[in-house]
Amino acid sequence: MLQATKTGGTGNHRLSHTREERMTLENSTANDEIALADLHDAADAMSTTFDYQKPQAFDAARATVKLAETDLLRARVVVLKTGQGENNLHYHTRSDSFWMVIKGKAAFYGPGDALIGEFGPLQGTTTPRYFRYWFKNAGEEDLEMLHVFAHAEPGKGQKTGRTDAAARKDYVPQSADSFDATQS
Repeated sequence: MLQATKTGGTGNHRLSHTREERMTLENSTANDEIALADLHDAADAMSTTFDYQKPQAFDAARATVKLAETDLLRARVVVLKTGQGENNLHYHTRSDSFWMVIKGKAAFYGPGDALIGEFGPLQGTTTPRYFRYWFKNAGEEDLEMLHVFAHAEPGKGQKTGRTDAAARKDYVPQSADSFDATQS
């Protein structure tokens, strides 16, 4: 079984085409068998497998484990230590998210710290673009949550358009350890 390994950056990706090359291929006619074959090759190169395991030791209050990434989608597991929060009230202008608790208990809040919901294993929520929220570990054990987000436009390494809507809270971890569970 593959152990998640700590990474210093975004990780490496097996892409055979740049975004511009892929868009050119996508704009080709449907009858162009060569362009279609190139699109298949590009998609084959982007497909990855993963084997998630919670990091056994990490220094920060938060860890993220990358599961997959394409030009439109990113998937990771966010791990928060007991008593920690993820961040302040904020929203994203260029991505929609899906959150599902794997282990532990999460509390999501909206403007004015209004409770959106408390979620246990196999429960969660979505956060569409411009939806204001923040969340914290509301349980007595480490929180593990699956976080899948889709970009509004294609583009590898895009930013999510995170925009703060309130000042950061005291308990917000200032750093996170990153791990990679993808298999090459």
